[in-house]
Amino acid sequence: MKHDKQDQLPNWWSNVLKMRLANKKDEKSEEEKKAEERDLFIHSERSGGSNRDNSSYKNIPRFYYRLPAEDEIVLQKLREESRTMLLQRKRREMLDNEELQNLWSLMDKHQVPLLTGEEAMISYEAFLKVEEQAGPKCKQFFTAKVYTKLFHGDPYGRISVMQFFTYVMRKVWLHKIRICLSLYDEAGQGYLRESDLENYILELIPTLPQLDGLEKSFYSFYVCSAVRKFFFFLDPLRTGKIRILDVLACGFLDDLFELRDEELSKENQDSNWFSAPSAFRVYGQYLNLDNNRNGMLSKEELSRYGTGTLTPVFLDRVFQECLTYDGEMDYKTYLDFILALENRNEPAALRYIFKLLDVENQGYLNAFSLNYFFRAIQEQMDIHGQEYVSFQYVKDEIFDMVKPKDQFKITLQDLVNSCLGDTVCSMLIDVNDFWAYENREVLVTCDSDIDIDDT
Repeated sequence: MKHDKQDQLPNWWSNVLKMRLANKKDEKSEEEKKAEERDLFIHSERSGGSNRDNSSYKNIPRFYYRLPAEDEIVLQKLREESRTMLLQRKRREMLDNEELQNLWSLMDKHQVPLLTGEEAMISYEAFLKVEEQAGPKCKQFFTAKVYTKLFHGDPYGRISVMQFFTYVMRKVWLHKIRICLSLYDEAGQGYLRESDLENYILELIPTLPQLDGLEKSFYSFYVCSAVRKFFFFLDPLRTGKIRILDVLACGFLDDLFELRDEELSKENQDSNWFSAPSAFRVYGQYLNLDNNRNGMLSKEELSRYGTGTLTPVFLDRVFQECLTYDGEMDYKTYLDFILALENRNEPAALRYIFKLLDVENQGYLNAFSLNYFFRAIQEQMDIHGQEYVSFQYVKDEIFDMVKPKDQFKITLQDLVNSCLGDTVCSMLIDVNDFWAYENREVLVTCDSDIDIDDT
């Protein structure tokens, strides 16, 4: 038996050697291997790049859902209904007025003993007790993170009851507004188009007592004015849409809902862009500038804006860069113009003006750009008999104010970072503003003298 096994060994090795030699003969060249890999890759791409029969494919989560096409009416309706149901469910998960009142009672009940003249405070131990009794809807507010955020160095480790309750109210209000805005988001992608926001504000008007005096014929102008502020500041790249999260974060809704206060002071109304007096003021200015009553503004008509001291060169740039119709400006474009000039310290307004000042479209201002606009200032000063100011002095002054990263170029970011961008822009586009800057020390002295005399 042993002898038989030994006889079989040579045969076995012989077969192995034959197989290896056969494989070596069939071995492919590098070019053939690359061609085979290329064919395999092309086949894989054509078949979708994956084997759906592979068990591992089922473990990969789906991260892309195709939106229904315009002709897929049923799928569009299904998606719309499902979004509405989701938003309604989210609304039911929020605290209602009764639950908020219950939360306030619990906080008041568990506040720690007060020291003399102290506001209501609560300790972390009592904070956790309130969480146990407040119900599941309140769980999100009773976290260590929230407590830490509202802790302001109290020596006993407590937080203010009023501050916590205000925090909860603010969160609930923001969630409600987000859900409400999402109902107007027809695309369902988390942003609002101009038409979406117009519909929202139009339906909001009857709920704001401060707008009771608006005639329905003026609604379209009011809505246009309100919507432009959102899009001017939140859509600087002019994409035609703004994120709902940006709308909630910007604070404009606070100004808009301030109009619910029936006793809002005249001063607050005048400073609130969304108030009726502000809307009438802006629209009235537009009508007064429109001499020929064609509903549009020419360059000559716009030159009378404000004190009429904007330079012709700057107005030329406005009509070159902004949207016009047969060389005339409509109300929407005028609103952008007003928002830029009345908010020159804001980055969005500086972006608007910077684009006009950047005559060579280089992304920065240099000596040529500054001189291009300052020559118009000099011409106006000569007409009014004011003292000559050299451009070299003005250029050095501007670069000293801005302190740009590049000593020969001023970018938009340089203007924003300097916190003096509004002053620089005003010096280059308005003769009165330049004169006021040049004589600022004299004006301050005069104001001081008046104060002394009054006392």
